Amino acid sequence: MANTADISRGLIIKLDGSLYSVVEFGENKTARAAAKVWAKLKGVDNNRSIEKTWNSGDTIYPVRVERKTFQFLYKDDSGYNFMDTETFEQLSLEEQMVDAPQFLKDGQEVSVLVNTETEQPMSVELPDKIVLQVTYSEPGVKGDTATRTLKAATVETGATVMVPLFVNEGELIRINTKSGEYVERVKN
Repeated sequence: MANTADISRGLIIKLDGSLYSVVEFGENKTARAAAKVWAKLKGVDNNRSIEKTWNSGDTIYPVRVERKTFQFLYKDDSGYNFMDTETFEQLSLEEQMVDAPQFLKDGQEVSVLVNTETEQPMSVELPDKIVLQVTYSEPGVKGDTATRTLKAATVETGATVMVPLFVNEGELIRINTKSGEYVERVKN
């Protein structure tokens, strides 16, 4: 059995019949009381975010999760469709299971987290950083670069990202999929 000493970032645990991913955790020690372990949890099978506190040494119930590489095919009325790159098996998932669907591009490889107990897909994670082409952007005003001024740019997936003034249409940019922010310009 696992206990609170086994908590780590990204661990998926079963709590009150639902699955949660550990986003952040820590330990509070006081001189008089026993140590407490706290964690910020994000729902895997629901949209809840909660905080939970345990006494040090309490039992937790981790869920074994396997990461499989899938390729994004297309989006239709049934949801987002992916293909397993090893078995070529196809899978359709709802939008809320996809971690940043606005940055999904046809043919892009993603990680699908699969619960090994039930063989059910739990969520889809994009790579931390992806490269996309800017399809529309207002031209920057010359001389307006003294401060870190940002402008809106539309990328090839249709998402809007705030970019520096020097980024123009047709350029490739790297985007952080977790925050949705511009990282850098990419040379062709």
